Amino acid sequence: MKCYRLLLAVSLVCPLFWGETLTIIGGSPEKDPGVVSVKPTAADSVIISLPVPSPKAAAIKPLAVPTEPSPAPAAPRVALPSEFQHESAMYLQRLIGTWTLADARALLGEPIRQRPSYEEDKSVVGQIYAFPDPSKRYKEMELDFDADSGLLHGVFVYPQGLTWQDCRRLWSGEVSPTEGPSGRTFYSYTNRHLDVLVDRGGNVISLGLY
Repeated sequence: MKCYRLLLAVSLVCPLFWGETLTIIGGSPEKDPGVVSVKPTAADSVIISLPVPSPKAAAIKPLAVPTEPSPAPAAPRVALPSEFQHESAMYLQRLIGTWTLADARALLGEPIRQRPSYEEDKSVVGQIYAFPDPSKRYKEMELDFDADSGLLHGVFVYPQGLTWQDCRRLWSGEVSPTEGPSGRTFYSYTNRHLDVLVDRGGNVISLGLY
């Protein structure tokens, strides 16, 4: 009796999934009253709801897009000393033997170019770095650093509108002239560490301080 009830329960449920008449094996309802034929009805329909993930769980987190690191801020320029603003070339001359390239960068910024400096026998004795003049007094200034010590040992500046006659009014003393190519003249002061290169028309090309 218990087995018959179990078979009857299975026969009522299984047709819900196949939607067809289920005949219990062992005979037919016409010939065998023990055979039960069941068809699904609307009352037998069962709606099964599957669990749905919550919107938060279903949402796909966007991938983080790597960003380029922000450039480091430029180091603040040191305020120009009043002596430098008054006469930048003479200010730098007083730093010969004590200043390093790092000191020059701190005051003048990054050099715009460099070249080796040579001795008379063509051997390299240092490196010359070119800087713009923050005081605007000269078009450009070059600092010569010794190859062995790394210290400043020469300054070259390129004036704007300075003549040889102006130099004679600014700096007195005896000079030793040397004729150069293209009508240039190299004047070397004997009483101070100053050399002046002058073109054919008397305009100063550069001042050398050491």
